[in-house]
Amino acid sequence: MPDVTRFILVQTSHPGNVGAAARAMKVMGFSELVLVRPRFADVLVREETVAMASGAADILTRARIVDTLAEALEGVTFACATAMTPRDFGPPTQAPRELFATLAAGDHAVGLVFGSERHGLSNEDVYRCHAVLSIPTAPGYGSLNLAQAVQLLAYEWRQALGGFGAPPRAADPARADGRAVQGLLTHWQEALVAIGFLDPAAPKKLMPRLNQLFNRAGLTPEEVHILRGIAKAMLERGRSPR
Repeated sequence: MPDVTRFILVQTSHPGNVGAAARAMKVMGFSELVLVRPRFADVLVREETVAMASGAADILTRARIVDTLAEALEGVTFACATAMTPRDFGPPTQAPRELFATLAAGDHAVGLVFGSERHGLSNEDVYRCHAVLSIPTAPGYGSLNLAQAVQLLAYEWRQALGGFGAPPRAADPARADGRAVQGLLTHWQEALVAIGFLDPAAPKKLMPRLNQLFNRAGLTPEEVHILRGIAKAMLERGRSPR
């Protein structure tokens, strides 16, 4: 399983996108960010960048700025370019989920390469990569914000690596036994008669239906206690002078 994942942003224009990308990475448990010739040399410390990172300032602190994609790819053994549409020439284009499933089974150091907001990646940069990732989108509108693309691919890659797992499930509460439910039904029957809702001479199937309802609910002892408290209040109201 890969133990290196590097997110590479090429010629990023907007500081906010750098911060938002850092946040997206941290949410998915990734930490290595490299910028190639960003528009602003001080982008990692700009107020907008830090604000959009929203708690992921540590990603920005460790991030590197380099002059070329070749430098950013040093140590990467499988580079994935991102592009909205397939190129006529160059590495094969695949959907992220399909390619990530294969990569996760290997031991590559993976680099995810994102182009500028306005122009995307140049052909030369795409040619340096082993594959092109194309995120499936609606046919009529496939434009993704840079940070959104980072978030989507970070999520898909984390899932391919096994995810974080679901949080431990709390133990199911104890269920009331049949005797408790029958005691509840008897109590409710008395209460329903007291308030005039149930006619003992023509009960129809009200109580069996309530029995089925309580069984489906899977009542806990505490819930039985609550419902018997309601029945007690109904009895007191039904027996009080009018």
